[in-house]
Amino acid sequence: MSIDVLNETEVAVDELELVHCAQYVLEQMKVHPQADLCLRLVDEAAMETLHVQWMDLPGPTDVMSFPMDELRPGRDGVPPEEGVLGDIVLCPTVAAKQARDAGHATEEELLLLTTHGILHLLGFDHAEPDEEKEMFELQRQLLLTFLATRGRPGA
Repeated sequence: MSIDVLNETEVAVDELELVHCAQYVLEQMKVHPQADLCLRLVDEAAMETLHVQWMDLPGPTDVMSFPMDELRPGRDGVPPEEGVLGDIVLCPTVAAKQARDAGHATEEELLLLTTHGILHLLGFDHAEPDEEKEMFELQRQLLLTFLATRGRPGA
C-alpha cells in the first residue's frame, strides 16, 4: 500500500500517525493492498481555492476528497480492485479550530478527517440522513478502534 503525505503548510503535523491511521482504515475496509493514496495538507488559501473550484462554496473547509479509480471496500467473496484510491486534502488550521471547538487535540481532528476522507473515497456520503448515520457510525468505530490500537483513549 502506498500512502504519500505532502505537507505544503508551515504547520507541524505527525505525518507518520496520519499514515498509520490511513493504513488501518484501508485494511479494515479491505482495500486492495496495492492501492495508492495521497494525503495533501494545505493552507486556508489553497483550501478555499479548491472549495470554490470543486464545490462552489466560499471559504476554506476541513477536508476534501478526490477519488481516482472509484475503488470500493472489499466484500466477502469479492476480491478488492487494485488501483489509485485518490487524494485527500486536509487543512490543518481549519482542523485546529474545529478541534478547539470540540475540546480535543488537533492531531485527533486530523485523524478523524483522514478517516472521513477515506470513506468518501470509498463511496460513502452523508447527504441523506440514513447515509450520514451509516458513514458517521463507521467513521466513529474506525477511529476509536485505531486509537485503541495505539494505546490511546477515544476522542
